[in-house]
Amino acid sequence: MTIHIGADPGQIAETVLMPGDPYRARWAAQTFLQGAELVNEVRGMLAYTGTWKGRRVTIHGSGMGMASMSIYANELIRDYGAKTLIRIGSAGAMQDHVQIRDLVLAMTATTLSTPSRGMLRELNLAPCADWGLLRAAAAAAEARGATAHVGGIYSSDVFYDERPDLNAIMTRHGVLAVEMEAAELYLVAARHKARALAVLTISDHLLTGAALPSSDREQSFGTMVETALDAAFA
Repeated sequence: MTIHIGADPGQIAETVLMPGDPYRARWAAQTFLQGAELVNEVRGMLAYTGTWKGRRVTIHGSGMGMASMSIYANELIRDYGAKTLIRIGSAGAMQDHVQIRDLVLAMTATTLSTPSRGMLRELNLAPCADWGLLRAAAAAAEARGATAHVGGIYSSDVFYDERPDLNAIMTRHGVLAVEMEAAELYLVAARHKARALAVLTISDHLLTGAALPSSDREQSFGTMVETALDAAFA
């Protein structure tokens, strides 16, 4: 048990999927895991552990933003022995060829700042995904017939961004999508020698204004969850 996670020793699996929304964690656990048990609900951050094709998996909410992700990723790795952490969440497309419902597999995650900045000081460390997970996720998405894009994303430290100039620069440099957690997850995983990946579903488009209807989200997010599970145990 930690300050933020109330699970007992042994209740967290070595493989953890991390959606931002705790209710999405509940939905994913009930939909994809067998024998899912609630193992954490401290501060309303839900986590469930069960099995997928006979392998133990925990699905644990991360909350919104890199500060929240940093807390949970650190405690899951340091205190519960998590070795593989995969963020599953939504993202906004920043390129014309990336469409609503597509998957984005984040090879790298650019950011202006993360909770790790104080530790890194002047170092501009470029966090990246675990290659084995990235390669397996790309293969899994292809096998499922899903459209997946592999490349760099932007992890924003604010939701109400008023920097259209910055967005234009990132679009010019090929950044695929924007979200709010992956960069810190990659940094924490690198620090503790864990594997990390972000598998994202495009839910809206910064260039066109298109957005995924809420009624379609569960079906689209299902492909993301299955791709992440396939990658974790490839």
